[in-house]
Amino acid sequence: MSDDGSTYDGSTDDGRPLRCLVTGATGYLGGRLVPELLAAGYSVRCLARSPGKLRDQPWAGQAEAVRGDVLDEASVRAAMEGTDVAYYLVHALNTGRGFEETDRRAARIFGEQARAAGIRRIVYLGGLSPSGVPEDALSPHLRSRAEVGRILLASGVPTAVLRAAVIIGSGSASFEMLRYLTERLPVMVTPSWVRTRIQPIAVRDVLRLLVGCARLPCGVNRAFDIGGPDVVTYEEMMRRYAVVAGLPKRVIVPVPLLTPRLSSLWVGLVTPVPGALARPLVESLKHEVVCAERDIVRYVPEPPGGPVTLDRAIRLALRRVRDADVATRWSSASTPRAPSDPLPTDPDWAGGSLYTDDRRRTVAASPQALWRVVEAIGGENGWYSAPLAWSLRGWLDTLVGGVGLRRGRRDATRLRVGDSLDFWRVEEIEPGRLLRLRAEMRLPGLAWLEMTVDPGPRGGAVYRQRALFHPHGLAGHAYWWGVAPFHSAVFGGMARNIAAAAEAESAAAEPARTR
Repeated sequence: MSDDGSTYDGSTDDGRPLRCLVTGATGYLGGRLVPELLAAGYSVRCLARSPGKLRDQPWAGQAEAVRGDVLDEASVRAAMEGTDVAYYLVHALNTGRGFEETDRRAARIFGEQARAAGIRRIVYLGGLSPSGVPEDALSPHLRSRAEVGRILLASGVPTAVLRAAVIIGSGSASFEMLRYLTERLPVMVTPSWVRTRIQPIAVRDVLRLLVGCARLPCGVNRAFDIGGPDVVTYEEMMRRYAVVAGLPKRVIVPVPLLTPRLSSLWVGLVTPVPGALARPLVESLKHEVVCAERDIVRYVPEPPGGPVTLDRAIRLALRRVRDADVATRWSSASTPRAPSDPLPTDPDWAGGSLYTDDRRRTVAASPQALWRVVEAIGGENGWYSAPLAWSLRGWLDTLVGGVGLRRGRRDATRLRVGDSLDFWRVEEIEPGRLLRLRAEMRLPGLAWLEMTVDPGPRGGAVYRQRALFHPHGLAGHAYWWGVAPFHSAVFGGMARNIAAAAEAESAAAEPARTR
């Protein structure tokens, strides 16, 4: 029974499954919500700027993917046609100045189109705002989250705004920050915000509540605070992580000198989370963020045994990490680029100059063995050449606000389209044949690294490697020619060592086959 006496249990008039639209399906939470909705028996449509990035998801064949952008009214309108519930899981976290206006405009478009399409419910995941703190004292990102929630609540479509603080789950930015800070720094001089009280929530409880909100009564149009059963300081959270992970006791010394900006730079140097993303996370910890109410349990009952505790959430996340079973990561969302950006596959290069470094080697190994080496590149496995040069490039990228090399891999041996891979992203993969990476480091241009495996004409395999660079302006041309002298060591060594690794693998496997 809703506040106004009406009811809505999620069923449709003709008995068909509830139809859900999910925005942000290429991101951390959206990519995990889709299979949960499918498991609940709902049909799912995903709105994505690049639907191809969803094709390798385990659930890709069960959900519909359509191309669109939340800033494009026509594509939002088309995506909402025939749907019942719309999930709004997009944020302008890392778009620099003007992100608040971008968030504002996207939310208005989404609300207006939802009302025009007859959507029954909007579900939005925002940030938990500290109680008693004036909105103008909040960080820009928390203010923007709150404003987006208000815009959707005022859209005329029944809306549920879930407000969460720190989300603990394998691959979440908050968990990665917690993990690396605790594991890498046995003695920490930390900002004073480590003494701030917070109420973390396990990702599986967030997903449970998001799914449950699809069936809220139609009269419910409000925000809900959501959190786990533990209220802790960030310092206590680090200490409890150390206990669960089996680490020695951490020494934590808070100091009042580190501002949010300095703190985010510090986090960016110690953890894989870049400073630009760390800053909104850090800023959200300046004030106490604890649930002021638990009204959501009136509509979405707690599971048997209650919500996941902090220690269990950490334990579950660590198990996923150690088993290499991380479904999505904070880096799943790609760095935005202009729709007009060219691709190296364009039949006629429409973007001006294109520099290439082309390498080709005949490999005394099977194509399958060579492909296994190619697909496992990066992360802990490295880049097969000049490790000092790669590390230096990663550090330089971090220092100028880029992602650096520390994002690593989601999976140690398997890649899929959209995966982040250190400071690259998988743009295209044809299993057994082609891997194309697009650079996301700070560059005066666009760059790709392409690796191809083909059968050899007389057995074995042929490995081809291309580095491509499309310069932007004079700085781009200067950059290419400035690094060109190092290509032989970096790219030439990479081709040689990849071939050698594949040959070594084949040689090691041969005695086993002949026994």
